[in-house]
Formats: sequence, structure tokens, C-alpha cells
Amino acid sequence: MSEVKDLKVKDSELKDVVRPYNAPAAGWGALKYVAIHLINQKIPIKGALTLFSQNQPDGFDCPGCAWPDKEHTSTFEFCENGVKAVAAEATAKRVTPEFFAKHTVTELMEWSDFKLEDEGRLTHPMVYDAASDKYIQIDWDAAYSFIGKQMKALENPDQAVFYTSGRASNEAAFLYQLFGREFGTNNFPDCSNMCHESTSAGLPEMVGIGKGSVTLEDFEHTDTLLLFGHNPATNHPRMLGELRECAKRGVKIVSINPLRERGLEKFADPQSMVEMSTFGSTKISGTFIQPKLGGDLAFVKGMMKFIVEWDDEAIRTGGKRIVDIDFLQNHTAGYEALASDIRREDWAVILEESGVSLGDIEAVARIYVAGERVISTWGMGITQHKHSVATIQMITNLMLLRGNIGKAGAGLCPMRGHSNVQGNRTVGIYEKPAQKFLDSLGEVYKFEPPREDGHDVVSAIRAMLNNEVKVFICLGGNFSIATPDTDQTWKGLRNCDLTVQITTKLNRSHLVHGKDALILPCLGRTEVDMQLSGPQGVTVEDSMSMVHVSYGMNKPAAPTIMSEPAIVCGIAAASLKNTITPWLWYAEDYSRIRDDMARVMPDFYDYNERIKHPGGFRLPVPSGERIWRTESGKAEFKVHAIPQDLPIHRARQKYGDDAFLLMTTRTHDQYNTTIYGMDDRYRGVFGERRVVFINKEDLAQKNLKAGDLVDLVSIWNDGITRRAERFMLVEYDIPRGCLGGYYPETNNLVPLDSVADISHTPTSKSVPVLIEKHYAAAA
Repeated sequence: MSEVKDLKVKDSELKDVVRPYNAPAAGWGALKYVAIHLINQKIPIKGALTLFSQNQPDGFDCPGCAWPDKEHTSTFEFCENGVKAVAAEATAKRVTPEFFAKHTVTELMEWSDFKLEDEGRLTHPMVYDAASDKYIQIDWDAAYSFIGKQMKALENPDQAVFYTSGRASNEAAFLYQLFGREFGTNNFPDCSNMCHESTSAGLPEMVGIGKGSVTLEDFEHTDTLLLFGHNPATNHPRMLGELRECAKRGVKIVSINPLRERGLEKFADPQSMVEMSTFGSTKISGTFIQPKLGGDLAFVKGMMKFIVEWDDEAIRTGGKRIVDIDFLQNHTAGYEALASDIRREDWAVILEESGVSLGDIEAVARIYVAGERVISTWGMGITQHKHSVATIQMITNLMLLRGNIGKAGAGLCPMRGHSNVQGNRTVGIYEKPAQKFLDSLGEVYKFEPPREDGHDVVSAIRAMLNNEVKVFICLGGNFSIATPDTDQTWKGLRNCDLTVQITTKLNRSHLVHGKDALILPCLGRTEVDMQLSGPQGVTVEDSMSMVHVSYGMNKPAAPTIMSEPAIVCGIAAASLKNTITPWLWYAEDYSRIRDDMARVMPDFYDYNERIKHPGGFRLPVPSGERIWRTESGKAEFKVHAIPQDLPIHRARQKYGDDAFLLMTTRTHDQYNTTIYGMDDRYRGVFGERRVVFINKEDLAQKNLKAGDLVDLVSIWNDGITRRAERFMLVEYDIPRGCLGGYYPETNNLVPLDSVADISHTPTSKSVPVLIEKHYAAAA
């Protein structure tokens, strides 16, 4: 006998989870957590010594974010989350064959993602044994043969999919795409598909390249920063050092983000003796704008409407032009069409769709036109909406109006995530490769590469569900929980005949597997990579197109693990029937890989020599030099209407104010899918991940209270019920009608078909949902 009862959290329990955190970002709080993580991973001394080599010219590149390194590095070139990444990799904990002998996959599926990864480093290649529901040890040659046999048995090459995480080195990623294309497919979904694909899709037709135009030095010369949709304190904390220096010299910093994040309010630099000894801090943003989720396009268009109106007035009165007319005439095309569209735009639509007041839009427009050298940055708060490409192009329009691309202290700065996500794309990890790249690859390696586009992340999952994918290989990452529509993704993965995970630590994707499955443990970036010719370095490209070398310093976690390039070479040699590529020769000396990469990609000329320079070298970014590789040879303005028929509009037509728009986000104790702890201290949440941030007025209107437990139900039109249960409501400063929740806990609410126009990026910052009170059966 049971009854259904409404579950509420006691006030005392709520206080344990939610409590104010008034300290600045970083500072003593960061140092405390650094110590905690090093101790928890049982490496207080080893970890501290390792950190002195992080982001140093002769050391290793941080395995966390893609923020660039300063040319003249200081003693400390790491942040709190970088420490967490290093501690997780350098941990003294180990996951051995004995561990797997004790636990079935079914049992491990009940563990949390945090607990799985916290077990430590994998030490041996393992193969899934269905009879016992356990992973058992396999030697490397047998593992390669196991994969090769299944690859050779495929009916066609497109039944294989090659996924890549942004942490893979240039060398590993280049070999990986070469392997896949020699095999005969362009199925290369990667983490870019889920984050900055909208940037890669939106920028080329406007400025000729899908990368940012700025360098780190530009931050020393800028006078205005517009920060759209990102949280530096958690996602790229070393950026706070640049923001602090900018703030101290009077740069106008405007934060445009639905959540008012602590790292954009105040920052205490652990390297500042004054701030640390006085418990002081530096104010970062002078202006905060909180648009509705997805309201950035309307907000920017409102700024541009003011600018065009002011410029029209200057023409009428003979005053100084507001737009940079010389730049527009010499470097752009399409301005008149854009200006005409902006003049026609309705202020009522701008205000409704942006959620920002007219006064705030005007204030930021005035800050922008007062700036002579403006940098615009943006993160996944911009890139994960249905209209993300249009929003990025609208930000680019804004920057073009006053010539803020291609001059010192100004430009476009997309905030990439993983430390080599941009480099992976540069060296060929792309499902839609340029024909010129394929021509060069085929010429150097004497084969005809496939020419048809391959699968991105969403289409790969769809193909798995349709039983069109038989072999799925992952070079890093945690695909099963990085992706949208978790239940559908898991069904797809389990449809595969074989899943292969190349990884450093145990994660959920090893448990959501195909009929056959392999776990192949690889070296981390902090570890010495010893091959036949000696210790090897690998290269990465940061978010500002700098390519530099990284050398590990720690003893490998086990003598039985292999490097990513060696593993890729081993699988390729076992899988390709008629290859003439010297795979095993490449694995002996990575300089050989780089020599041939330079033959395929001319921008990498003298690759091995140029990485010897401290800090490496910068790949060409023509837009930064005002060279526009577009059809017209100029920067192209793009006209976009403010969208008024998005999924949330349709949801509210049916459900009214009961329909909310959810954004997924990460905690401060998390980097992408890796969960280092259970706190999100900058937002005042401790020891709990199943929370939903909601506006105070929405709580009152829905007769809810902070601490109530609720379920979230996705609103979509495919007949599939998507539900995330038992979340605690947390009152927060977030626009009305909007919610925030952590991923991967809320990923199941993101429908597989809910993607950005053009880029096909999952709309993880724009998920229409209903809130229902949580009920549970009680005995």
C-alpha cells in the first residue's frame, strides 16, 4: 500500500545546499579548493610540483580550456579549474583490471558520474565480456586485431564513425582523420558540433574564416570589451587576468549574460600580493545586461538601430559620422541593405524579444560608439540556440559598423572550450572538409579521399538509431553524456556492434556501449611520452590560433598505457587493407607526423622548427589583417530578422506562461562533462547538482517556493516524453520565464532534432519546458 505525496525540502536542508558566497572569483577561495583537490587525488606534493610546469614554454599545455598563454610566462600560469584538470590526470588513484573484476557494468551504471571518474586512471586495455557483464583485460595487439577484424567486415566505410574530443593533440587528430579517410568516410563528428559550430558556420561567409581575429596582445590595447554569453570564472578562468588588467586601466567592460556571474563582478588575483594580503579584489564589469535566453540578437539589433539613427542624424546635420565610412566603403559590402532593414525594425519587437529596456540598449550603444578599439567575445550562451548563426553574424555586423575588425585592440573573440578543439578542426577533424584539403591529403598520401559529407554529432546519433552505424570509435571525451537527448543517444550507442573508447579515466560512455566494447587507456598531457626516438612533444592550437608544443613531465600512470598517436596508428595498421602510410614509423617519432602535416597544410611550413620558439607560432588569420576571403573579397554584412517563431514562441502559444525556457550550464566544480566535485560556490550552491535556477517572481506566480522539488518536462512535437525528475528550485537573479540547470542532468530534455539553423548545434541554451511538482510514492 502506498500513497503519493508532494516532496518538499526542509528549510534546514535548503540552507545546507544554498547559501550566499560573497567572496570574489579566485582569491583565497580558489587556493583553498586547489589544496582540497590535490589532497583528494593523493598528490599534494607531486601535484604542486607539476603545476609549476603548466603552460610554461618547456612544460605541458593545460588540458582544460583553450585560453592562450602569455609570451612571457610567470611562475604561475594556471587557474583553479586547470588545477582540477591536472589533479584528475596526475591522480595517484588507479582503475586496474582488479577493479573491473569486482564490478559489473550494470552495477557501475548506478554510480554517479563524479564517482566513476574519481576512481582514477585506467591502467590496461579492457574488453567487454557479455557473459559476465564485466570488462576483462586484453593485450594491445589483440585489441587492435579485434577492432581491425570488425572494421574490415563492414559492408561500407560509412558504417564507421570517428568521434573526437577537443583534448586530442594536433598529431593524434591528424592521424585519426587520415585513418578515417583512408578507410573511406568523412564521418568525423566532434565536440565542436556541440559548442562553437555556429561560430564556424557564421563567420566564414562574412569575414572569410571561422576563427577569431584577435591576439592576446589586443587585450592590452582595447578600450572596450563586450562579453556575450560566457562565464570566464568557470569556463576560462585565466581570462580573468586579462580582464583585471583591462579594468585597472579603465577599459569599459560590458557583460551581456542572462546570469549575473561572480567572475564578471569582482576578481582577486592569486598572484597579487596586495589583493591577497588585504582580502581585496578588482571590479570587472561596469555594466551588466541580462537579456532573456536567446534575446541577444534582438539586443544587438537594438544597439545597431540606435547607431544607424545617430548616423542618419549626423548626415542630416553635417556632423561627424558614427559609422566608420572609410572602412565601410573600402572593406565591406551590403551595408545599405543592412541599414535599411535596421531602420524598418520595430522597437516593440526589439524590446519584447530581447527582454532589455530601451534605456539599457541605448546605454550600451553609447559605450560602443565611444570606444575606438572594441573586442567582442562570446561563448556557448550565444552558440546553442536555434538562431545562433544569425546572432553571431549580428554581433559581427555590429563590429563592422565601426571598423572594429582588423586593427590593434579590436576584433572578434569566440571563447573556445577544450584546449585543442580549434586545432582539431584545423588539421582535418570535420565532417564537411574543404575540397582543397582533400586534394592535398590525397596527393601526399596517394589515395582518393571520400568527397561526400559525413555525419556530425546529431546525424551520427540518428544513424545509430537507424542501425546505420556499426563501429563507433571515440578519441577522448564522454560522448554518452556530452550529447543531447540522453535516452535516444544511449539507444543509438547500444545499437552499435562495436564501441571503442580511447581515454584516460573511467566514464559513463564506457558503460553505455555496443554489443562489443573496448576501453583503451592513453597517456595524459602531463605525462612523459617516451617512444623509440625518445620523449615526444605534441602540439595544440589555442583559441587565438597560436600553435605550441607540450611536453609531459610525470611518469605515466602505468607502463601498460599508450599515447593517443600510438593507439591511432595501431588501430589504423590493423584496420586498413591496402594502406601504404607508415603508421608504426609515425608512432616512433612525432616530428615525422609534423613534417607530413606541413606537406598537406602549407600554413604549417617549417612546423618542427617553428614550435621550438617559446610560445610557438601563429597560423594565418586573414581577417585580422583585413584580408577578406569571401566571394566579394570584402567583409559581408548579413541581414537577419528578429525571430518570432522559435520553439519557445510556439510552446507559449499552447501553454502560456507555464512554458519556461531552460538553459543548461556547468558548475564551477566541472569542466565540460568532467565533474570534479559537487559545489558551485560562485552561485552559492553546495553539495547538490539537481537544482533549477528560477526568478523570484516566477516562483510567486506559480505558487512555488525555493526548495520545492519539481520535475522538468520538455515541450517538443515528436511524441517522445522527455522528463528530468527531482530538481530543487533555487531562487536566482535570472530573467523571468527563464530557467537554468546543470548538464548532463538536464541533457535528456534537449530533443535530438532541436538544433541551430545551418550549424546543427544542439540548442542546449534554449529548451522549452514545463515545471511540474515532484511526487513520489511512499510506502
